[in-house]
Amino acid sequence: MAHPSFAVTVDLVVLTVRTDELCVLLVRRGVEPFAGQDALPGGFVRPDEDLGTAAARELAEETGLVVGHLEQLASYGAPDRDPRQRVVTVAHLALVPDQPVPTAGSDAAEARWVPVHEARGLAFDHDRVLADGVERARAKLEYTALGTAFCPAEFTVAQLRRVYEVVWGRALDPRNFHRKVTGTPDLLAATGRRRPGTAAAPRSSSAAGPPTSCTRRCCAPTPRAGRPAASSAPGTARRRRPARRAGPRRRRPAGPGRRGTRRSAGW
Repeated sequence: MAHPSFAVTVDLVVLTVRTDELCVLLVRRGVEPFAGQDALPGGFVRPDEDLGTAAARELAEETGLVVGHLEQLASYGAPDRDPRQRVVTVAHLALVPDQPVPTAGSDAAEARWVPVHEARGLAFDHDRVLADGVERARAKLEYTALGTAFCPAEFTVAQLRRVYEVVWGRALDPRNFHRKVTGTPDLLAATGRRRPGTAAAPRSSSAAGPPTSCTRRCCAPTPRAGRPAASSAPGTARRRRPARRAGPRRRRPAGPGRRGTRRSAGW
C-alpha cells in the first residue's frame, strides 16, 4: 500500500523579557503563502537533518540569532494548516535572556521582538503554537528553575523576581520571593559582588546554574480547578486561619422540625 507523502517543518517560539514585557521573536514573511504577514521563525526540514539541527539552522538563517537550548513543544498536523501541501510541523521552545536586535535573512523580510500580547493574526496556525509556548513557559516556572533562563549570567534576586512577575502577569512579595529562592538548594550561587549604584548585600547578586539544577519545588504547583492558587509560590503570602475565641463553643438551639445544626468547619 502506497503511503501519502507530506513535508515536515520546524517552528520556533523564542521568548525573552525586554523592557518589562514578555516578548516573542517574529518574522515578516517575504514569500507566499502569507507574504507580508507575521509568523514564527521556521522552515522545512532537510532530508539529512534531525529536528533540532533544522530548528537551529532556520533560526540562524531567518533572524541571525543562536540560542543555547531548544526543547520540543508540540507537533501540529491539521490537514489544511498549510495551503501548499500536507505539512506537519514540530514546534520548539526557547527561553533566552534579552538578545540583540535580530537580522532578517533567507525568506524573512523582517525580524523583530514583539510583546506577546501584541502578537495576533499570525500566519498558518502560529497563533495556537505561540499560545501553547507561552502556557508551557508559565507552567514550567511553577516547578523548575527555568526562570533563570531569562536572566544573564549574573543577576540579582530582584531581577529574577521581575522575570516571574512579567511571565506570570502578577506582582510577588519581594521578601517572600527572596526567602524562597535563596533557600532552595542549588538554585542560585552568590558571586560576592554588588550591582553598581545599590546598597544591596553581596549575596543578592547571583549566578544561574543549568535549569536542571533545581531539585525541589520552589514555586506554587498548578492549582486544581475550583480552588485558589497555592500560597507557596515565591512572593505570595499565606492566608492565616482566623483566631478562635476563648471559652466554650456556643450551640444554636434546634429549631422546629430540626434535630440540630452544626457549624461549618470552613474558614
